[in-house]
Amino acid sequence: MKAKDYRKAAWNNLAGKRGIFALIVLIMGIIMGVAGTLGGIGSLVLSGPFALGFSGCCLLCARGGQIKVEDLFDGFKSFLKSFLLNLVNGIFIALWSLLLIVPGIIAALNYSMSFYILRDDPEIGANDARKKSIEMMRGRKWQLFCLKFSFIGWWLLCILTFGILVFWVVPHAKVAEAEFYENLKKAGPIESVDSIDPVEPDKIGFRN
Repeated sequence: MKAKDYRKAAWNNLAGKRGIFALIVLIMGIIMGVAGTLGGIGSLVLSGPFALGFSGCCLLCARGGQIKVEDLFDGFKSFLKSFLLNLVNGIFIALWSLLLIVPGIIAALNYSMSFYILRDDPEIGANDARKKSIEMMRGRKWQLFCLKFSFIGWWLLCILTFGILVFWVVPHAKVAEAEFYENLKKAGPIESVDSIDPVEPDKIGFRN
C-alpha cells in the first residue's frame, strides 16, 4: 500500500465520525492547554494517557468500530504504562536529536507504533512496547515518513485557516497511521531491508 491508499482508507472509515473526532480533538486540546498553564509537569503527566486513548480511538475507527468521547480516556486505565512509554520515547528521541535532526526523526518513526501496540496488548510493558515497535518498523520507516509527509498540504492549510482545520486533519492523519499499523500486523516482519528502506539505521550510522 502507498500513502494515498492509507489516506483513502482512513477517509472512508472516518465517514460519519468526523464530528465526534473533532469533539475529541477539541476536548483533548482544552485539557492539555489547561494542563500546560499549570507547568510542564501537567502536560507530561497527561500526554501519555491521552496519546494511548487517542491511538485507541483511531485504531477502533480503522477497524470500522464506533467511537465515543469517553474512549479518549481509556488511556488512563493504563496510566503508569502510558506515562512511562511517553516518557521513555521522549527521552530517546531527544537524545538522538542532540546528534542531528535525522537520527531524531528515525527514532520517532521507530517508536511510532508503540502506543498502538500497548493499546492492543495492555499486559505488555512500556519498554517492551517500544522495542516491539522498533522491530515492527524495521524496513518500513520510509513508508511511514512518506505517509506523514503526504499530509504537508493539509498542515499548511491548517496554518492558513488559523488552526480550524486541525479538528479534521489530526484525525485523518492519525487514522491513516492506524491503518498503517494494521497493515504492518498483517504483513509480518521483513527479513531483509536492503533497497527497501533508505533510512534504515545501519545505512546512516544510526543503530536501534
